Amino acid sequence: MAKIGLFFGTQTGKTETVAEMIQKEFGGEAIVELHDISSASTEDFAPYDALIIGCPTWNIGELQSDWEGFYDELDDIDFASKKVAFFGMGDQIGYCGQLSGCPGDTGRKNRLPGG
Repeated sequence: MAKIGLFFGTQTGKTETVAEMIQKEFGGEAIVELHDISSASTEDFAPYDALIIGCPTWNIGELQSDWEGFYDELDDIDFASKKVAFFGMGDQIGYCGQLSGCPGDTGRKNRLPGG
């Protein structure tokens, strides 16, 4: 199985915890490499044919701050030959109307030219 790059942002640690759970379910570090988006670069996406993006929704539908800082850089990544999956975390009680909207925000970048 080819390696999968899982890129996540986290404010409270919950998205990182779920990223680790996904990594374990897929077979561990030999299959899924974790990348905290706060310290990632666009070049980190290149070696993977498959990506998983973990993006929590913050407050009333805002991008989590690490993804907000990286959002414009998504335009510089060639997604044309990559399979991409998204997962999101959010507060279903306090912000049920905006729950997990941010994976959609990052997903729209994937539909740009090259995606």
